[in-house]
Amino acid sequence: MSLSNKLQRMKSHLIKEEQIVNEEKEKPISMEGWDNAQVTPYVLGDQYCFIREVRYPLHYQHGRHSFLEIKEAVKTWNDWDGNHPLSAKGMQAEDLFFFDTETTGLGGGVGNTIFLLGYARVLEDQVVLRQHFLPEPGNEVALYASFLEQVDYTTLVTYNGKAFDWPQVKTRHTLVRDHVPKLPTFGHFDLFHASRRLWKHTMESVKLVNVEKNILNIERQEDIPGFLAPMIYFDYLERKDPEGILKIMEHNERDILTLITLYTHLSHHILQKNQDSTERERIEVAKWFDYIGEKEKSTQAYQQIAETHSSMIGLEAKHALAFHYKRKKQWQEAISLWIEVCTDGSDRCKKEAHLELSKYYEHQEKDYPLALKHAQHVANMLTESNEMMIKRLNRIKRKIGN
Repeated sequence: MSLSNKLQRMKSHLIKEEQIVNEEKEKPISMEGWDNAQVTPYVLGDQYCFIREVRYPLHYQHGRHSFLEIKEAVKTWNDWDGNHPLSAKGMQAEDLFFFDTETTGLGGGVGNTIFLLGYARVLEDQVVLRQHFLPEPGNEVALYASFLEQVDYTTLVTYNGKAFDWPQVKTRHTLVRDHVPKLPTFGHFDLFHASRRLWKHTMESVKLVNVEKNILNIERQEDIPGFLAPMIYFDYLERKDPEGILKIMEHNERDILTLITLYTHLSHHILQKNQDSTERERIEVAKWFDYIGEKEKSTQAYQQIAETHSSMIGLEAKHALAFHYKRKKQWQEAISLWIEVCTDGSDRCKKEAHLELSKYYEHQEKDYPLALKHAQHVANMLTESNEMMIKRLNRIKRKIGN
């Protein structure tokens, strides 16, 4: 066979292959199994993804709060005169972007694919929740283009999103950034850290499902555990049956709705609008104020607890309040509180109170025997030798001898 004939045969094969590829591209998107799921396809060139949208009225009650209450919480933030990491001052409820993802694994890096991007916004008269689903690997340009066309927010609200969800979005976006809009800049409220601060003493784990059940009064029925999501997704890729994916979407939807309720609930605690706050929740809020430098807010919170609670939590508040008086050199107020703590406080508070009293009597009153007495109390409560404590004891003893 001549070279010319061989080339003609190869050309005919190439034409056939091109026809097959074009037929694949033109093949209609199958919506089988997606009926009544509020899902529509989004097509971009030869790629596509699915978008699901559901809407809730503002009076919808999800756990302890209706969605309407988040508007009240944001208004209260705007009227509040303090600073806080979760403050929505200068914002409206519409500026908050409640966001969660589902991925093919729990690790980071490019090997972990996001197959579901979900978010909700609180609008004037309803909550709109959208989910962008990746039906096949290789369609991420369509996935992120559809997502970024809809993004319009000031602040992300996530649960552990600073450590996982958003870094993963940035990683995957890097792979398609030449074909899709840029990721916008934003603020970020990560409610995982807030939940851990308030409830780590009362819950063994502050996983979202535990916070839902124990704090927000949300009980899920027949929910698919998040760790099964990768397995269900891979099954969908093989069989194209969306039954399991719809369950994952329902799980993701509940996670996002819970973020709205949780932000409302945390705001009530921080802004001290929740009359049902426990002693532990109140003192953790006071400690948080102290940690972020809101000293006056912290002092006010400690004073309220000290005045209304005589329990161990009340003594813990008095102990913290004593440090505030010390900073202001209001020694008598501080000393009277520390004397009370030395009698009835927890072991940790007793040790710290005795130590503070020892410092006071040594350096302010020059009453070395009394300073030694309180220092000895601290030494007796220590479970092992402490070099700094030994130095303190020896120094006070020398002063007594002199």
